[in-house]
Amino acid sequence: MDTPDVRQVTDSRVLAAMAHPLRRRLMDVLKVHGPSTVGVLAERTDQAPANVSHHLKVLAAADLVTEAPELARDRRERWWQLVTRGVRWSNTDFDADPAARAVANAATSLNLDRHVSLARAWHASDESAQAAWADAPFSTDKWLHLTPEELAELSRQMIDLLDRWAARQLPDDGRERQPVFVFVHGVPARP
Repeated sequence: MDTPDVRQVTDSRVLAAMAHPLRRRLMDVLKVHGPSTVGVLAERTDQAPANVSHHLKVLAAADLVTEAPELARDRRERWWQLVTRGVRWSNTDFDADPAARAVANAATSLNLDRHVSLARAWHASDESAQAAWADAPFSTDKWLHLTPEELAELSRQMIDLLDRWAARQLPDDGRERQPVFVFVHGVPARP
């Protein structure tokens, strides 16, 4: 299911480029904060600029990020931005090649680790940070009885809902809005 500005990845080399915790995080920072310099990315990820620069080059070689020279104030300043707003892949696209399937599995595992680490970081944050959000943060789970087609429809509906929230115009009401990470998984499982 392709949507505008979301890349369907079918090349295991692209997944391999993404399958690194810092590169995944750099893509998240660019998604949340928009185009940035290496210095700003280094500050936001607590990494050395040389390390960030190296990983940006790996992401650029996979056509996941690109330079944005039009944002530079001078020739020394280098800005980077995402090529597309998001990426998605299906592990079944890599079934024909065991090595490619291993890369897809690793990328999926890293993605899940990233999701869980963000949720754990929230739960480990100090009480004052949690108090400011009161009961707004949530988690939920449901056991449903679905066919593969019904699960695919639920997936489309959830993605559409999150896409509407992500694309909405932010109200000019003077209220501060902070990045909020939302993730939903729907997978066949045994209780």
